Amino acid sequence: MTASRKTFDFRGILYAVALALCGPAFGSAAHAQQAPTFEDLASLSDAADHVLQVRIIKQATVEPDRSPGLAPGFVRIYAVGTVKQVLHGGESLTQVVRYLADLPLDARGAPPRIKGGQFIIFARAVPGTPGEVVLVAPDAQLPASEELKARLAPLLAEIYGPGAPPRLTRISNVLSVAGNLAGESETQIFIDTRDSGPVLVSVVRRPGRPPAWGFSWSELVDQANVPPLPGSIAWYRLACTLPQGIPPAAHRSANPEDRRRATLDYAFVIESLGPCHRTQPGAR
Repeated sequence: MTASRKTFDFRGILYAVALALCGPAFGSAAHAQQAPTFEDLASLSDAADHVLQVRIIKQATVEPDRSPGLAPGFVRIYAVGTVKQVLHGGESLTQVVRYLADLPLDARGAPPRIKGGQFIIFARAVPGTPGEVVLVAPDAQLPASEELKARLAPLLAEIYGPGAPPRLTRISNVLSVAGNLAGESETQIFIDTRDSGPVLVSVVRRPGRPPAWGFSWSELVDQANVPPLPGSIAWYRLACTLPQGIPPAAHRSANPEDRRRATLDYAFVIESLGPCHRTQPGAR
């Protein structure tokens, strides 16, 4: 197989497996890359089995009619790269990896030349084929730099280290209870996780004090009752996963006043967290 910038009639097993894993929309959200935000990097890292620095040694252009879901102005590239550094994962992979990437055409309308360049890729392994990987998103290939690696190092350590915050799935139960004093209440929001027990977010109101909220990675109330630090994975889990409103089925109380108070407290939490700034399409 000769890989070049010429149009490549891709018939290998990699293409079939990659399409099966990524689906037709693989390139539908692709766009010119901007500098990734913390949320972008967290999303890509969180979805990846492997985060690798690779040097591209071969590239080939996949024919447009064999690139379903490709966005206008983009080209699907078959890339072959040598692994220069493993930032996360790397188990069962070979020193040379192969993958597909959707990249914007250059100013001349031609496929970009990435051969010889070094990139950080966020990928999943293709079962049974150690040398083949699938990017977790259309733009999960970023130009390698020391600055990018410095940003990724603490983020990866927090996501995959001991005691890592669990991945959230859905709000399961919400209950708000009024206290004995006027203006006193506590709202508890239980959030299911993918691999562990529920997460608890609580909002406490006391007369003459501003509302306070905090979280615990278990059903036990954290007496410190403090919110997560912005730019932490705990913050990312909440800010980038929680919906804007409480799902109606999650309310445990039929009392209208309890439900109203819970809705206000939840809105307070969402406002306190602030927006989740993603500039990239995100992991699949």
